[in-house]
Amino acid sequence: MPQDQRREQLQRWLADLFGVTSISVEPASSDASFRRYFRFLVDDQSYIAMDAPPEKENSEPFIRIGKRFYELGLNVPKIIDQDIDQGFLLLSDLGDIVYLSQLHTDTVERLYGDALAALAVLQAGTSTDESFLPPYDAELLNTEMELFREWYLGRHLGLVLNPTQHQQLDSVFSVLTQSALSQPRVWVHRDFHSRNLMVTQVNNPGILDFQDAVLGPVTYDLVSLLRDCYISWPRARVIDWAEGYFRLARKKGIPVGDDVEQFVAWFDRMGVQRHLKASGIFARLCHRDGKTGYLDDIPRTLGYVVNVCQQYDDLKPLSELIHTLNVPYESIS
Repeated sequence: MPQDQRREQLQRWLADLFGVTSISVEPASSDASFRRYFRFLVDDQSYIAMDAPPEKENSEPFIRIGKRFYELGLNVPKIIDQDIDQGFLLLSDLGDIVYLSQLHTDTVERLYGDALAALAVLQAGTSTDESFLPPYDAELLNTEMELFREWYLGRHLGLVLNPTQHQQLDSVFSVLTQSALSQPRVWVHRDFHSRNLMVTQVNNPGILDFQDAVLGPVTYDLVSLLRDCYISWPRARVIDWAEGYFRLARKKGIPVGDDVEQFVAWFDRMGVQRHLKASGIFARLCHRDGKTGYLDDIPRTLGYVVNVCQQYDDLKPLSELIHTLNVPYESIS
C-alpha cells in the first residue's frame, strides 16, 4: 500500500479511537527501517502514532519488549492502543529533543550520567527473566560483521579482496566474536545511542527503538553510547566513563567481571564489532534503501575501529588492511 494511503488509513484508525471526525498527523520521525512515526494532538495532549506495515515490520517485539521495559521503570513510550493487523500503535509522546542535539561539553556529564543510570536499570532487569530475549549468538555477531565486507568494502567502495585480505578479516572477526561471547550476558538494547535517547524533564532519558533487544555482551550498549557513531569524545574521557560504569554496575550486582582492565578490553573489542556492523549498515541503507544520509558518519565510525585496533596485537591486521585498501576514516583522539 502506498505510504499516503497508509497515512490516511492511520488517521481513520486514530479518529475512531478518539471518537472524533478526523485527526491530522504530522511526521515526527523515521528510522532505518520501514517504520514511521507521527505526532498529533487531542485535547491539547500530544501523542505518537507508529506506522509499521505488517508485511515489512513485525510489531510484536516492540510491544512485548516495550511493556517489559516500561514495567522496569525505564522511560520508554507507553503503549496506549494497538492494531497489529494494520500495523498501527498509539504511543505516549516522549518529546522531540534528541540527545544528539543537546550533547556538548557543558551537558555531556549530566546527560550521560542519566543514560548510564538507565542502562544499569536495563541490565539489572536481566535477573528478572534471562530467557526473555533471544541470544546474541556467534551467528548473529558474524552476520553483522559480514555487512562491512559485503556492503561497505564490496558494494560501496567497489573493492575486491584477495585471499590474504579475506583471511585478515576472518581472523579479526573470530577474535571479536570470541571476545563478545566471553562476556557476561545481560539484556542489550542494541541501539543505545544519541539518536534513540530523548531529553525529558522527568525520568531522563526517554528510550526509543528497543525492538531488536537481545541477551548479549555486557559492554555492548555501553560502547554504543560512549563511542556513538554520530558524535565522538576523546579516548581518555571515554575510558574514564567506561571504568566509572564498571564500578557502578558492580555495586548494583550487574555481572561485569572482577577486572576493570579486562572490562575495558571487552569494551574496546565490542566497539570494533559494532562499528564494522554499523559501517556496513550505513552503506546498505544507501545502496539498497536509497538513504544516503548515513554515509557521512562512516569515517567517524571507522576512525574508532582504527584507533582501537592499533592498540591490540590481535586486531592490528584490521587496521593494516584498512590502510592498505586506502579506506577513508576520521582520526579519533
